[in-house]
Amino acid sequence: MAKTQQKDIIARVQDLGSEALHRLQDVPGGTRLLDMANDTKTRLDDVQKRLRGLDALEQRVARLEQRLAAQSKKPAARKASARKPAPKKPAKPS
Repeated sequence: MAKTQQKDIIARVQDLGSEALHRLQDVPGGTRLLDMANDTKTRLDDVQKRLRGLDALEQRVARLEQRLAAQSKKPAARKASARKPAPKKPAKPS
């Protein structure tokens, strides 16, 4: 029985809210307020989409930082260059 009362209360609140929105259109400036609210909702949705994209970028940066840290810990492998023999000095005549 408590669940049916809650559903009834929620349904009544929803009905009152929709009625209030319909009446708001009749008030001077009400349509402008509703338009602004809808624009705000659209902008908020766009921001949420962008923020979701940031998670992927943050993960990518974290992986790159780990790779960089791993590379900086290892000493750089250098190729042994073949040394050229030193030029021979001419023998002194004695």
